[in-house]
Amino acid sequence: MALNSQGRTILEVTHVAKSFGRHIVLKDVTFQISSAEIVGIVGENGSGKSTLLKIIMGLLAPTAGEVTVRGSIGYCPQELQIFETLTVSENFYYFAEAYSQHQTIGYDKWKEVKDSLLVRFRFQQYENTLAALLSEGTKRKLNLSIALLHSPDIFILDEPYSGFDWETYLHFWEYTKELRSQGKSILIVSHLVYDSSKIDKLFELTGGVLKCV
Repeated sequence: MALNSQGRTILEVTHVAKSFGRHIVLKDVTFQISSAEIVGIVGENGSGKSTLLKIIMGLLAPTAGEVTVRGSIGYCPQELQIFETLTVSENFYYFAEAYSQHQTIGYDKWKEVKDSLLVRFRFQQYENTLAALLSEGTKRKLNLSIALLHSPDIFILDEPYSGFDWETYLHFWEYTKELRSQGKSILIVSHLVYDSSKIDKLFELTGGVLKCV
């Protein structure tokens, strides 16, 4: 695994458990992520990954335990969070407004970020195309780019490279290295991590328990 000199703690999950009635999904999950750290969580379908993500994002209350986030979050869910009736450019504009990018960094700066993401993931030719007309892979690129738009302290990515071609997969990892060098933290949640050497810490969620791999 990649080596990393840890900084301040950005995300701390402490003794988190979750039950739905008598069905126990998470038993006792504890881990933390520091600044400039890439962490992976793997697990089979039904292992509780989605439940854990929803708890981290504040979309679901834990039965026990707590989650502490020290900084801003960028979340890229597996389900597409784009508006198919808008163009690619209009999707960027909508989320830039939602993130208050126009006020905090100004139009020229957020547009520069948008343009760099379009070039980075090589879909700038679709900037004025309706999202509904994009291929599934290009929709995934847009979904990921929107999560990166406001330059949060930690990126939480659910199956981020699902639907990516090999070239996009390589660009994704190049970009995560750049983000890491800027002090950003990244949590990748997936059923499979192809190259653990790119990750500082790798955990497996099984039977409601998180174990270091």
